[in-house]
Amino acid sequence: MDRAYLLGLDVGTTGCKTVVFDQEGRELGRGYREYPVFCKEPFQAEQNPDAVFSLLIESMQEAVKNAEIQNAAAVSLSVQGDAVIPVDKSYEVLHPAVLGMDYRPEKQCEKYREEFDERQLYEVTGQPLHPINMMAKIMWFLDERPEISEKAWRFITYEEFIFQRLGGEPVLDLTMASRSMGYSLEEGKWSGQILENMGISESLLSPLVKSGDVIGKLSSQLADRIGLNNRPLLVAGCHDQPAGALGAGVIDTRMALDSTGTAEVLSVTFPEPILSQSMRDSFYSCYVHAVPGQYFSFAHMQTGGILQQWYRDQFGYRELEEAGHLNMDFYTYAQSKCPDGPSSILVLPHFNGSGTPLCDMESKGAIVGLTLSSTRHDILKGILDSLCFELKFNIETMEKSGILIQGLRATGGGARSPLWLQTKADVTGLTVETLECKEAGCLGSAVLAAVGAGIYDTIEQAVKQMVRPGISYRPREEQSGRYQEQYQLYKSLYGCLKPVFHKM
Repeated sequence: MDRAYLLGLDVGTTGCKTVVFDQEGRELGRGYREYPVFCKEPFQAEQNPDAVFSLLIESMQEAVKNAEIQNAAAVSLSVQGDAVIPVDKSYEVLHPAVLGMDYRPEKQCEKYREEFDERQLYEVTGQPLHPINMMAKIMWFLDERPEISEKAWRFITYEEFIFQRLGGEPVLDLTMASRSMGYSLEEGKWSGQILENMGISESLLSPLVKSGDVIGKLSSQLADRIGLNNRPLLVAGCHDQPAGALGAGVIDTRMALDSTGTAEVLSVTFPEPILSQSMRDSFYSCYVHAVPGQYFSFAHMQTGGILQQWYRDQFGYRELEEAGHLNMDFYTYAQSKCPDGPSSILVLPHFNGSGTPLCDMESKGAIVGLTLSSTRHDILKGILDSLCFELKFNIETMEKSGILIQGLRATGGGARSPLWLQTKADVTGLTVETLECKEAGCLGSAVLAAVGAGIYDTIEQAVKQMVRPGISYRPREEQSGRYQEQYQLYKSLYGCLKPVFHKM
């Protein structure tokens, strides 16, 4: 096979990455840029899409320069979900992007809840009624920003916006569409009935394509600006969670992806839609995977790395200073002080409310079991234990809906912590594997690029060649029993403390 180069783009909420890979998934160069989120009023989260695109181009320039390549076969995209951008017929931006984390459409969701059957919405679209979703944002624009809505040709996501700017067709892939709260899983298209209930015309939405479809070529002007002598194919990408799953090799029911950054996300795939009451009650969405014939869901835990950051800022000043003197990473150094096995302290990690399956935003954090002999290192280990308990809680809840997880693949910052990974294995009773490539979102989009370019015939074939596991952490029998005892105590914490939290 001739050597081919692929650009995997990952456009997140606060930053964008570009990684250049060869056809075997080897990383050759990368670029990264950060950008702000504007929150000037309660529940608001907006962004300047043109600034994001400009910084994405800079990241592509940097990656191509670092990789020392002059040609590329294809480009694809992993993209943040749920952001909405109104544009005119020339695709000029009419209003800043309203991001998924913008909760102002709560009023529109409540109105829908009063007039229509919330359960039917889930059964048709696989999405719980929630202000995070794309259609909630469009309802908000129609109600609250009529002067913008009257001028809007379409309401698009970052996917259409970026591909149109790159020179391709402004189309939306099925993973993004099926997350929107307006797509019928059974019909495989926009749901006319749901859109009518919401007062949204289908003409305001983009045409749909499959992830991996070729949708154009990079414009010659941008190719030259980025440093390429050719015009690579533009290949339809997918939502960031399925993209990360592709980059981790999570393409069937045997394996789940545990992605830990600021928060923690557990992603799973299955061959048929699961739209049961237990899924809906647990706030698990069900949507289309980038892999043909597969469906996708994820659990979202509100805290992950951010809780260790809180510990660092409030308790870890001494370790921070000592780590600096030793030229060590703070988290590696601080975790080396933690006791092996379960902490004597229980922590409820709801410092930003509870994620799935409870989704109680009134819940709060707690540290329980302190004595005069407790140390700050007991607290840090208690934090790590609690995050693993939340992971196990979601695994057990998913099992009640028929999603049986046999192993975990770990990505993100948490995948760099041997203590955290071993604790996850001990708590869940599952083998936890790391990955050779840590940038799973970029690798996932490169997988799609490789398929679109015809380098591989199927996504499964591309994943087999491009994704390689790293170190494995297996459950330790003697520790797993101790963690199980602690987990039973942990599960009682929320119920005991909920009445207090809701009065605070």
